[in-house]
Amino acid sequence: MGQGKAYPEQRDIRAIVVLLATQGMIRLGEVPDPLTGKAALDAAGARFFIDLLQELRRKTENNLLPEEEAFLGDVLANMQQVFAKKAGAHG
Repeated sequence: MGQGKAYPEQRDIRAIVVLLATQGMIRLGEVPDPLTGKAALDAAGARFFIDLLQELRRKTENNLLPEEEAFLGDVLANMQQVFAKKAGAHG
């Protein structure tokens, strides 16, 4: 298997954040599930990935570059905002 555009050049914490956030956004119904092709809300699954990102943030506190910390914070805030909007609409 050759290395293509599917793999980012940078192999840093941002790649891990993107992997977790992508799964979270699938669970939030913001991105279609690649297996079904359908977008559907899975609030428990979304909460799980948000919790993982929060734990990553906690465990890496004071160990990230400023741009990495900002990226993680922005992604997490965005996911929490979408979660609040979607969970509120369905809860």
